[in-house]
Amino acid sequence: MTEFVSELQKGGIVMIPLLLGSVLALAIVIERAFQLRTKKVLTGEIVKAIEKIESVEDIRVAERICEANPGPFAGIILVALRNRDLGADELKEAILDQGRQEIRSLERGLVALETIAVASPLLGLLGTVTGMIKVFNVISKQGIGQASYLSGGISEALITTVTGLVIGIPALVAYNLLTSRAESLVLDMEKYSSGLLRNIRAMKAGASGAGAKPPLGAERGGAGESRSGRADRGGAGAKEAGDAVQ
Repeated sequence: MTEFVSELQKGGIVMIPLLLGSVLALAIVIERAFQLRTKKVLTGEIVKAIEKIESVEDIRVAERICEANPGPFAGIILVALRNRDLGADELKEAILDQGRQEIRSLERGLVALETIAVASPLLGLLGTVTGMIKVFNVISKQGIGQASYLSGGISEALITTVTGLVIGIPALVAYNLLTSRAESLVLDMEKYSSGLLRNIRAMKAGASGAGAKPPLGAERGGAGESRSGRADRGGAGAKEAGDAVQ
């Protein structure tokens, strides 16, 4: 361990931002890997609730479940449920607006991770340049025959280069994996949101169909038929009475 620390110290001042970047990158990877789990984002209770929506009572139950499980997915579903009385286009736009806001929470920290992945090799290159400057300064003062004086600058150049690559390559791989994971979750949320919109439209169509009244002409026609029926029965009764008198 002591030898490892001493080797890092040979890398010079450039090692400070490299080590800080490595710690930050590791923290972001662990936090995002935990937060971007499917069960963490797409809560099973919310998915089941929105798939069973057929009435206003089902919507109230889904709202309570979303409030009990806060998160990006719950936020989008709540917007759809609370604005269900809007028109189809307005409701879709409201969901899209909320979705854009929630995507930011899914991608939190990924920009910093990408920056570390790109900047670490460049910092390593910077360390290489500063190390070589030291080497040439020694050569100008001591000549090329003093290998012990040259080793310090060469060590700094090589150590910073290796450290930058060791940090940058895993950080870049992790960034691509986490970005792909976030995009996959966004597509899943869009799928469930579209299904919720279809359920809401079907519920509205069923409610409007159940509450529809028969046409006015049909009501009048029925009333006329009823009156004519009573008149026919009255005429038939009068005719029977006349026959009995005779």
